Amino acid sequence: MVETIRLATPDDVAAVTSLTRAAYAKWVPVIGREPLPMKADYAVAIRDHRIDLLCDESEVAALVETIQRPGDLLIENVAVAPHFQKRGYGRRMLAHAEQIAIQSGLPEVRLYTNAKFATNLRLYESLGYAVERVEPLYGGIIVHMLKRVP
Repeated sequence: MVETIRLATPDDVAAVTSLTRAAYAKWVPVIGREPLPMKADYAVAIRDHRIDLLCDESEVAALVETIQRPGDLLIENVAVAPHFQKRGYGRRMLAHAEQIAIQSGLPEVRLYTNAKFATNLRLYESLGYAVERVEPLYGGIIVHMLKRVP
């Protein structure tokens, strides 16, 4: 099995959209609506943000979408295709984003998630992310998290 990480291109719009929709589908019954990443326009995201793809052989298995901002790197989306979950790919993509921040000279990585996504919150906390603040959003609660990187 050969795993590689590469940048998404406009040719990857369908794969990124499909992977993200599949990865987030499990949360629809939890929050009663599609999570925001399921509604994103990935042609625009690939153009305006950085999306790194983890490919297992030739199949896109996971992704991380980042936005470089003054003072930090925002993880806009991290997703793993359902049949590739439980292999550490989500952790690997988060670590990849942290390396992007370090290489860019940014001291912090930020992300946010829905307060009802308990497994995600536990994962992020186990990787050193701390709750920065919580706020209401679309009838739910969004949790903003921060990790300082060397």
